[in-house]
Amino acid sequence: MKLFTIGFTRKTAERFFGLLGRSGATRIVDVRLHNMSQLAGFAKRDDLAYFARSLCTIDYVHLPELAPTPDLLDAYRKRAAGWTAYEHGFIELMRERRIEHTVPRSLLDGACLLCSEHAPHHCHRRLIAEYLDRQWGGIRIEHLV
Repeated sequence: MKLFTIGFTRKTAERFFGLLGRSGATRIVDVRLHNMSQLAGFAKRDDLAYFARSLCTIDYVHLPELAPTPDLLDAYRKRAAGWTAYEHGFIELMRERRIEHTVPRSLLDGACLLCSEHAPHHCHRRLIAEYLDRQWGGIRIEHLV
């Protein structure tokens, strides 16, 4: 199974859709809590679905069950909690939500997890991919940067 990840910040639309198109991904799986923000530019939910379909022939789905809770995200963004606390909290949230049982493998096979963070090292999309690899095994993860 192949699973891609990508963040849209610090990327032009040309670079973003070029990376997606060349990757071979078949679906964008949006794992953001808020996907309608004006700050998202070309990556607002409806625009992103249109551009992905029109430019790359890629499907789009939003899976809020793979997003952090507002409290967890706010604590990290407001620096009340560091990355380590956020990481532990998000991993526990995935366990509680039992995402390895509730999210179909077929939905993620060949998909690209989308979030806003530019790089994957401090982003929950990486945590999702690694968690599912530990649960399911055999996932080849490729971060598009």
